[in-house]
Formats: sequence, structure tokens, C-alpha cells
Amino acid sequence: MKHRVLVVEDEPSILDTVVYALETEGLSAFGCGTCAEAAKRFESESFDLAILDVGLPDGSGMDLCKTLRTHSSVPIIFLTARSSEVDRIVGLEIGGDDYVVKPFSPRELTARVKAVLRRAHSVAPHVDLHSVKPAHALCIDESTLQATFFGEALILSATEFRLLQTLSRHPGRVFSREQLMNLAWDDPGSAMERTVDAHVKALRQKLRSVREDVEPIQTHRGFGYSYRVDWQVK
Repeated sequence: MKHRVLVVEDEPSILDTVVYALETEGLSAFGCGTCAEAAKRFESESFDLAILDVGLPDGSGMDLCKTLRTHSSVPIIFLTARSSEVDRIVGLEIGGDDYVVKPFSPRELTARVKAVLRRAHSVAPHVDLHSVKPAHALCIDESTLQATFFGEALILSATEFRLLQTLSRHPGRVFSREQLMNLAWDDPGSAMERTVDAHVKALRQKLRSVREDVEPIQTHRGFGYSYRVDWQVK
């Protein structure tokens, strides 16, 4: 079955180009030009990935992403004319999986779409999901790619999910940012160390939304991150 991609872009020429490029690569691509129309389509249809323009006539693609993240973990790629690192980090912190700056190559965008889809619909080969200890109150379901924390389902982006897989597989082990990029990204060269920090920050916020009194992920300044073995439930 072909992966379904929704492209939310208000420039007809860009929308047509992206849809054509995706369909040429064997994907089912659908387009719309506003946040409102996109929200309606997500209510009535199922998509495997969304490409969101940041600047839309009736709102921001980032606001649409925030709304989607309240009930969906669909992978999201942002399209934007903004190229500053701050804008990229904000997009990743709110749940985006990748960020493409205009003008862009349709072939590059299609390659990024395929990479994100691979991450979202595959299990990291380095991670043995069955070894995650229930005592840590974290459960990761390999068949559904769903993580729960203290019994509550976590709405995670594909990258957040893979980061949590990697860290929880080796409690106590300190991973450098470079190691996490190699494990959680199909194309490590497309990520930055700040990108890892942004995803870890977002992941922590989602864990804290379930339990504020525990902190499973530990920062090792100058080194990286680990999944703690010594945290206690109060």
C-alpha cells in the first residue's frame, strides 16, 4: 500500500511541484492550502506524513503542528522561507521531524520524506524493545510503535520515539549527541547537535506531562544523555 502524504502549501506552483515529485516516487500525495482545510482532512482521513508550510493564509503551520500533536504522532516536515537556526529548533521542539528551507530541490524533499517514513515505520535495529524493564514504568510496543509512561500513551514524533527507544534500551549508558544522531536518524548528516537537544527537551516535556515527579532522562554536561537507573517514584 502506498504511503499517504498531505501537503499543506498555499502557493499553487509549489504545491503542484511537491505533489508531482512525491507521486513520481510512488507515494500518494494530496494537497490543500489552509490550516482549516488540513484540520478537516486529518479528522476524516488517515495520512502517513504531513508536509506543512509555516506561513499559511489562516494561520501558522507550527500552530497546526501543535494541534496535531495533541492527538496524533503523524510525522511532520516543515516547509519555510525562514532559515535561522532558532526557527529550526522551534519547529523541532514542538514536534516536527524535519525542516526544509525554501527554495528547495523537490528531489531533496522527496528523499527527506522517504527517510522520515522509514524511521516512522521501522524499528531501530540497535534496539531490543522487549528488554525495556517494566519497573521503569515505560512500555514500548514494537508492533504498534507506541510508547506508554505509567500507563498513559505518549504522543511522540517518529524521532522522539526512536530516541526514547535508544536511551531506554541501555539504562545508565551515556550516549553522545553524535551517537544519538547515528541511531535515531537515517541521515545523521542532516541533523545538528542542537537538533538532538531540541528533541530531548520535547521528549522530557511529554514525560513530565504524565509524571512531574520523575526525571528518567539525565543530562551529562559535555558528554550527552542517558536513561537513568536510579530515579525513584515519589
